[in-house]
Amino acid sequence: MQAQSTVPQERKNWSDILAKTVKTGIIKSNLFPMLAGLTLALYTYQYGILEKLPDILFAIVGSILVIGAAGAFNNLYDRDIDAVMERTKNRPTVTGDIQAGTVMWLAALMAVLGIAILALTTPLAALLGFIGLFAYVVPYTMWSKRRTIYNTEIGSISGAMPPLIGWASIYPDVTHPAILGLFVIMIIWQMPHFYAIAIRNQAQYKAANVPMLPVVKGIRRTYIQTNIYLILLIATSFLLGSLSTGLMLVALLLSIGWLGISMYGYRKMDSQQWAKLLFLYSLVHMTVLYSTVIIYSLMGIIFKL
Repeated sequence: MQAQSTVPQERKNWSDILAKTVKTGIIKSNLFPMLAGLTLALYTYQYGILEKLPDILFAIVGSILVIGAAGAFNNLYDRDIDAVMERTKNRPTVTGDIQAGTVMWLAALMAVLGIAILALTTPLAALLGFIGLFAYVVPYTMWSKRRTIYNTEIGSISGAMPPLIGWASIYPDVTHPAILGLFVIMIIWQMPHFYAIAIRNQAQYKAANVPMLPVVKGIRRTYIQTNIYLILLIATSFLLGSLSTGLMLVALLLSIGWLGISMYGYRKMDSQQWAKLLFLYSLVHMTVLYSTVIIYSLMGIIFKL
């Protein structure tokens, strides 16, 4: 009886190890903007869901594999940093629950399969998947994260690829102002989002010698830079007006609200409370905006059938 009860626990533990290695939480959060780009392309070019169902499935599976590969490569390379930080010290690559060689093979296999599957949609989607993976692993993880306060800006390029990949998997041209708007919004969104995370974990980043903006330049500089990006986010919202005034207004109001919360919170709260408020609002911003894009697109597709 004892042997039978331990098997499910062992399987559960192994599943948990794999999930943490490929960062399933990051995969889920990146699939959301990918689906927004995908459904927006379906609506823009008047494709039916069933008509493009194979491409939709390939885009989802391919994106999961590529994003998972990026997370695994990052965990593998950052073992020394992760071991110092409280929030990452229990990752399997740090504790030794999974061997480095296993992670390398897992990441490489996921990368190759993911890009190959994206290529079944369009070559552009595969190229964008490769660019996103490369940008996250080399310029961000292996270079800028340990050397410059602009590591967040450099890493934002890969973080903004999902909506482009989703769009390109349906239509191989990403020059439409609406998808460029989603791409730029995703780039800018990451700065106040990750600055908030860096403030909340400032001591840990300092101990790990990671030059995050608040660690090197302080809270005041981070506040100013956050607001600059939020003003840019407000301006970028107008790119969505080429497709829908409604989408533009949603993006505009969400961004104005974020700037207002930043200015109010900085004056009324301590830095930790302010950073927590900004972080939580960043999640609301992404969820509401991309949910609106997806719902708007799907409703448009349904009513055009």
